Order: sequence, then structure tokens, then C-alpha cells
Amino acid sequence: MSDMRSAECESDAFPWDAALTLGLGILHWSPDSFWRATPRELMAAWGGLNGGQKSSPALSGDLRRLMKAFPDG
Repeated sequence: MSDMRSAECESDAFPWDAALTLGLGILHWSPDSFWRATPRELMAAWGGLNGGQKSSPALSGDLRRLMKAFPDG
């Protein structure tokens, strides 16, 4: 049961790696600015970068089109 709980906690965990990459690497916030920001402020900054549009996952047709446009080898 404890293995199940730890896996469940990991899937619900805050995405720290992505947040740090966005705040420090992409937005170039200082560490102080990053740690003072709320998750809502971080998401608002992300929304500003992508024009407020939600990204959608790639579909199989998208993958086929990319594979045709950029073949391996």
C-alpha cells in the first residue's frame, strides 16, 4: 500500500523542474523573484508567453506530417 501511495503522491506533486525551468531559465527571474512568486503568478507569466492560449497535445496526424516533412536519415 505504501508503494501505491508514493506513486500517487508523485503524480500529484508540483512540477518543480518545469516551474524552475520556466521561472529561472525562460523568464530569467532572479531566484528571489521566483521564490516570492505564487503558482498563480507563474502560470500567468506562462500565459503571457504563449499569448494566453492553452497548448494541446500533438495528434497522430501531426506526427505523420512531421515525419514526412523531416524524414530520418
